[in-house]
Amino acid sequence: MTENSSNINVDKIVKHWIETSEDDYQTMLTLFNSKKYSWALFLGHISTEKLLKALYVKRFEKHAPFTHNLYRLAEQLDLKLSEEQADWLDEITSFNLNARYDDYKREFHSICTPEYAQNWIEIIKNLRTWIEEML
Repeated sequence: MTENSSNINVDKIVKHWIETSEDDYQTMLTLFNSKKYSWALFLGHISTEKLLKALYVKRFEKHAPFTHNLYRLAEQLDLKLSEEQADWLDEITSFNLNARYDDYKREFHSICTPEYAQNWIEIIKNLRTWIEEML
């Protein structure tokens, strides 16, 4: 079901996405500090997704699409992405699957060293700042 702008409270929905994104971001940092690196990156994905959805609602005054694909959300927002940003969004999207499903979880867990997670947390932080500037 799609709803037009007369059926939704845009400000309330945008605020919700931003606030829950910040909660997830803080949880990501807590998980990282607890050495739960794969789950930290999963929450990094979720927090980034929520900011993109806030931006979508703000721009189009309708509910954001039901997708976890960050690149697709950015594409639907018509964001001007560098090749590096596009690659980052694709990689961060993979954290959603890799942290959730057992087949992927074992392999992902083995690559989630403190250095790997710290690097991606910095990238997530930079992307979040970039998105927040558009809000």
